[in-house]
Amino acid sequence: MKNRSDRRPRVLYLAFYFPPSRASGVYRARATANHLVEKGWDVTVCAAPLDFLYDVIGSVDEELSKTVDPSIRVERPSLNHYTWQHDLREFSWLRRSFPLMAKRVYQFSQTKLFPERYSSWAWASVVRALKLHSKKRFDVVIATGNPFASFGAAWMFNKLTGVPYVMDYRDSWTLEIFQDEPAFPEGHIAWGWEKRMLAKASASVFVNEALRGWHAERYPDVADRMMVVPNGWDPDVLLPAESGAAGEPAVSEAGQDQPRPLKFAYLGTLTAKQPLDEMAEAFKIARRHPDLADAELQLHGHLGFFKNSPGALRARLGLNEDGDHLEGVEDNGLRYLGPVSKTEVGRVYEDADVLVFLAGGGRYVTSGKIFEYMASGHPIVSVHQPGIAAQDVLDGYPLWFNANSLDVDALAASMVAAGKAARDLTPDQRAVAQQHAQTYTREATLIPFEERLREIVGS
Repeated sequence: MKNRSDRRPRVLYLAFYFPPSRASGVYRARATANHLVEKGWDVTVCAAPLDFLYDVIGSVDEELSKTVDPSIRVERPSLNHYTWQHDLREFSWLRRSFPLMAKRVYQFSQTKLFPERYSSWAWASVVRALKLHSKKRFDVVIATGNPFASFGAAWMFNKLTGVPYVMDYRDSWTLEIFQDEPAFPEGHIAWGWEKRMLAKASASVFVNEALRGWHAERYPDVADRMMVVPNGWDPDVLLPAESGAAGEPAVSEAGQDQPRPLKFAYLGTLTAKQPLDEMAEAFKIARRHPDLADAELQLHGHLGFFKNSPGALRARLGLNEDGDHLEGVEDNGLRYLGPVSKTEVGRVYEDADVLVFLAGGGRYVTSGKIFEYMASGHPIVSVHQPGIAAQDVLDGYPLWFNANSLDVDALAASMVAAGKAARDLTPDQRAVAQQHAQTYTREATLIPFEERLREIVGS
């Protein structure tokens, strides 16, 4: 019989968004789980039920599932679809027969128990975890939010078993990062829950120092247990640059001296919270410069996170259903090329000349895409509010073009400057830029986190 010290440490990972989900936080969860396996951990993940991903929100990337280590056990506890159901035929017997009673029960659960519509999944995860724990003990729990009901599940599991847990804030629950203000009024039960959960957590993790500092100021008693684990980029899904390809002049396909039109690119999910209008107008202005004549800004990724998102976003960008500009509207140079699997993003980066870093929100926003952008070694144009946390990451990147403003003329000027840099880029310059990104590989960012987990288990 093996001693406890001889066996692999066992972690329960509460990560609602896990492959094949394509939610923005899935890449951190996927990388964390894979990294822990590589470091000798036995990993079990509790994730979203597949019917929710496929049928309710329609948000999946099946290719991403192939990049998950096959030794990882994935459990998918149930979720009450109450707030997502609009078809009477999908309603439960209770809701069909006693709709007012069903509504009151749901409202009670949100206002008196836990204020998040994913809470049923959290409690189902606790039940599932207890069954697994009775057969083979977990040593530590990692809960990643959002949804933040995962924190509640970790707290409850700890209360019932004593197993320590870590709270990983991929996002903020009680701080509205796009408005830079509290997400709930004083006295709301969310504040009590957050204080209660942080008090019992062995550690809490944040994606940038700004978020850690905000929470440390609000919860000073547990500030010493807070740490920063930034996002990073995944070498296994980014293609290495081909030798000699970087920095070659962009010539026409016919081989004339006339340079071909530059390709600007944005890769990521487009949302209404991003400064889409400013980006589109600035690029239209930039194309009037001779250096950017006929340049395109190619948009790769999903239009929103939900089924009904694309129409409104296409209209804001001046695009038709084919991804080209609307008839009767001045061509702004934007082209929508559709979603890209995580396993294909390297090809998009290699095909681009300039990358556009479009981000919403204020000083607490980093965005996971910026790490991949830097790893590509291309010029990067910032389109976001000044002072966001991503600027701390970009500081020192030699090919960063930042207007430090959302003024469209200033943005257009930075786009023109980035285009010129792309024309003149040499392989050596690109290599220097990529070196800056080495600090942010997933392995580099996760090493301190894995070491902290071992300290928690050891204690």
